[in-house]
Amino acid sequence: MLVSHLPIMSRASGRIRSAFQCSHHRSLIGRLDLLKIALIFSLLGGASAAHAQASYTATRLLDVQVGGSYVNGNSDYARSRFNGYGIYGDLDFKHHFGVEGEFHYISDQDSNVNTYERTYELGGRYVRHYGRFSPYVKVMYGRGVFNYPENVANLAYNIAAFGGGTDIRVLRHLNGRVDYEYQKWFGFSKDGTPDTSHVLSPSLLSGGFAYHF
Repeated sequence: MLVSHLPIMSRASGRIRSAFQCSHHRSLIGRLDLLKIALIFSLLGGASAAHAQASYTATRLLDVQVGGSYVNGNSDYARSRFNGYGIYGDLDFKHHFGVEGEFHYISDQDSNVNTYERTYELGGRYVRHYGRFSPYVKVMYGRGVFNYPENVANLAYNIAAFGGGTDIRVLRHLNGRVDYEYQKWFGFSKDGTPDTSHVLSPSLLSGGFAYHF
């Protein structure tokens, strides 16, 4: 009787082993499927976050910053270069266009001579964004005040300027800036007399920081 039951037991054992192998295989496939699903959701989540950040940047209607800078300039009047400071503010709209206002003050380092150039400018700018860097070009118009050597005269002139540079995002609310500007002072008098047939052409290099709202 025991011998007659051996084939039955062998077949039953084979079925159990086969069922266990199938169950283990299905379990392994299930784990792999879960890993795939988790990976897909992780990638989708990262892409969604990046898209949300890009969308936020792209949909901002106004971009505002106000800052100050150190300025070194060729006055186009004295042989030595002038040093000074500047204040600037930008209001950028959508599609890369904006407006900029600037103030510059540069002077001769000899306090006895007291020659200086002071400018007030307003104009437009075009800016692009590449990661942390935002290069721009600008066209400005305004007024320049020139104080002649030893205070012999202090006269104001209409000026135009163009230039460019780049803003660099340092922190979330802090931008660095490197800027170049070339100016034209119209009807300039070389000695403060009524002879206004000349043009003064200063150029300025500046570097500074701005608070980004």
